[in-house]
Amino acid sequence: MNLYNDIPEQMKGKTLMITGGTGSFGATVLNRFLMTDIGEIRIFSRDEKKQDDMRHEYQAKYPEYADKLQFYIGDVRDIQSVRNAMHGVDYIFHAAALKQVPSCEFFPIEAVKTNVLGTENVLTAAIEEGVKTIVCLSTDKAAYPVNAMGTSKAMMEKVIVAKSRTVSPEKTKICCTRYGNVLCSRGSVVPLWIEQIKSGKPITITEPEMTRFIMSLEEAVDLVIFAFENGESGDIMVQKAPACTIGVLAQAVKELFESEDEIKVIGIRHGEKMYETLLTNEECSNAIDMGNFYRVPCDKRGLNYDKYFKEGNIERNKLTEFNSNNTELLNVEQVKEKLLTLQYIRDEIAAWKENR
Repeated sequence: MNLYNDIPEQMKGKTLMITGGTGSFGATVLNRFLMTDIGEIRIFSRDEKKQDDMRHEYQAKYPEYADKLQFYIGDVRDIQSVRNAMHGVDYIFHAAALKQVPSCEFFPIEAVKTNVLGTENVLTAAIEEGVKTIVCLSTDKAAYPVNAMGTSKAMMEKVIVAKSRTVSPEKTKICCTRYGNVLCSRGSVVPLWIEQIKSGKPITITEPEMTRFIMSLEEAVDLVIFAFENGESGDIMVQKAPACTIGVLAQAVKELFESEDEIKVIGIRHGEKMYETLLTNEECSNAIDMGNFYRVPCDKRGLNYDKYFKEGNIERNKLTEFNSNNTELLNVEQVKEKLLTLQYIRDEIAAWKENR
């Protein structure tokens, strides 16, 4: 299957619901899926303005396909609004989240309400409605979390795995994807740097030696589709993403925009780590290497511990922790090459050169 021109066979003629669908991930899924044989794409979110903007954008761009796009206003925190939107849904990509690290540090209960309880609501309603497959989106910050956002996402993953044990995978399959920084998504620092360059201000970075996994929105969608097709219920799927230092990323953006502005170090913000982890050392013990991806199967043992002490498995996978320090680290030229694959970056460079 060519991921860029087609969709999984079982999705044809079916209804896909995207929670948090007005965000950057939802827009990328729409661009990938709208002009295919999918039956309906249902956008579920709480922001009526973003929904209205998206509705008008796609009516103008793709009038012949716009009827496939349906909008439901609601909040994952309110299970009844989730239920109201879920009738007739076959598949769900659950992307709704609070994901700004500093915001979650100051309002951790709000992160719990959306990321943990909201996910529980989506999964409960999906099981009740007989949804066939749900893929939930997590983050590298959920592995060895040190901040409220990562901790709430780690709890979200626990909810997903626990919920998967309560329903037959033949009825409802629930799995999870975990990935790192998505370039030019809502939470990305790159658009901020571009605005600083346009304004002639210094490019502000937290710590130049800090490393982060990097991927494009299209690669994030690839991972979700891979999990949809290859994941088993309770799985956490991880992409073998490359990484780079924040200093290298800033330099790459600066060179692409031919900027002479200085790079100013402002120091680490609330809840930030020097490097991120996609696969913990403990998960490595039974992770399965699937080429460009790792699969972490759900531990399906119950609470009856005694028999497992007698039947334990002493074999351990030889993998060790997969983090943004020990993955492939890209240099400035490689990061520039990756950035240039993004339409957003190409458009911004073209507009910048035209207006200079």
